Amino acid sequence: MAQGSDSNDTSYTKSPSPGNKQGSSDDMRKVMRREKNRIAAQKSRLRQTQKADSLHLESESLEKENAALRKEVKRLTEEAKYLSTVLSNHEPLCTGLSHTPSDLIYGAHAPFHQHINVPHYPL
Repeated sequence: MAQGSDSNDTSYTKSPSPGNKQGSSDDMRKVMRREKNRIAAQKSRLRQTQKADSLHLESESLEKENAALRKEVKRLTEEAKYLSTVLSNHEPLCTGLSHTPSDLIYGAHAPFHQHINVPHYPL
């Protein structure tokens, strides 16, 4: 049956013959079964549309999240590159590297790094 047709249209069934009660009962069952099937198909199409809408919204949300994460990765990569450059430029000047590793762990090296200015990146 075509979508949008009148739900009360029963022209697709045979007219029951007045003397045949069994035929009339069978026709009514067919009409009822077709009506139930039409309603079930309508509900199924509605659920399918709702699921497609939901998936579309989820897809848009994930695309936005992905773009934000890519932006953060780019920012962090630039920050790491900058810090690596700062460290490379500082290493030749650093007198603290001549200390033993235990001195570094316990802070003997800390006073030599107070002159480094590292910009704070906004989040």
